[in-house]
Amino acid sequence: MTGPAWEGGAADPRAPQFGFDPPTVPLPFGSTPAEPQAGPAGPHGGPYGGEPYGPGGYPPPRPRRRRWRRLRRLAGALLVLVMLAVVAFGVLLVITPSVSNAPALSGAFDRVHHAAYPGPPVPALFAESLVATEDHRFYSEPGIDVFAIARVIEATITRRGDQGGATLYQQLAKMLYTPQETGLRAQGEQVILGIKLDVSYSKAQILRMYSDVAYFGHGYYGLAEASCGYFGTAPAGLTLPEAATLAGLVQAPSADDPIAHYAQGRAREAHVLYRLVATGKISAAQAATAFARPLHLVGGRGTGCTG
Repeated sequence: MTGPAWEGGAADPRAPQFGFDPPTVPLPFGSTPAEPQAGPAGPHGGPYGGEPYGPGGYPPPRPRRRRWRRLRRLAGALLVLVMLAVVAFGVLLVITPSVSNAPALSGAFDRVHHAAYPGPPVPALFAESLVATEDHRFYSEPGIDVFAIARVIEATITRRGDQGGATLYQQLAKMLYTPQETGLRAQGEQVILGIKLDVSYSKAQILRMYSDVAYFGHGYYGLAEASCGYFGTAPAGLTLPEAATLAGLVQAPSADDPIAHYAQGRAREAHVLYRLVATGKISAAQAATAFARPLHLVGGRGTGCTG
């Protein structure tokens, strides 16, 4: 019998078959080479918003990995900055002068300005007023206030202007060692010199040298001369409002001079009294009572006042 199903016809089961796919090895995950792995469908039906995956069918990097890369880069940048700061600190520590001559420089400064040196001991009312308004961490800091420096750096980055931050040590270093210098290098030297001053002298010695060389406006250099010139009394006889007034002068002595600018001088006194309240040295009631008392300005050295 012959026919299509026999003798090698198309239906002959003995005939070789050529129209089928060759056997293949199953791929992992149930996909084929032409079928990229599916991802979550987006609003347009495709993965991640309808957009296809990249070459090879792999999903895009996860946001968490990108965040870790950014954090690693930031940590690396901060490490470099810290290392540079340590190197700069070491260089400044070597090139800045010794502070063993600070008392001698203070004496020479006062002789130039015809002020007595050494002056009398610093009374407690003035010391507390000065520390409260100029450097309230004075008794605990090592010559440098890291919180104030951080505030200055933040203000520099955000361009919010000068935020202060110089400790009494740094101010004394400026007066004695870098009086005419400005800029970042001078500020860096003042920081290092402030640390050296803290290591070399007691808190009481720092306050006394500072009080001896500070300018208080109206031509008065040193606490003794300012006390006699403004109020006709030695520093030991200063009242709370008088001590607060003098402590407030060191920041802007000409602008806050209570003789030339009485209202501004009283405003500065009020600020110092507020700082004394804020630092817990006096109560709000004591500050109000002190500010209510008028300032008896003499406008010159009082009779019998020797400082």
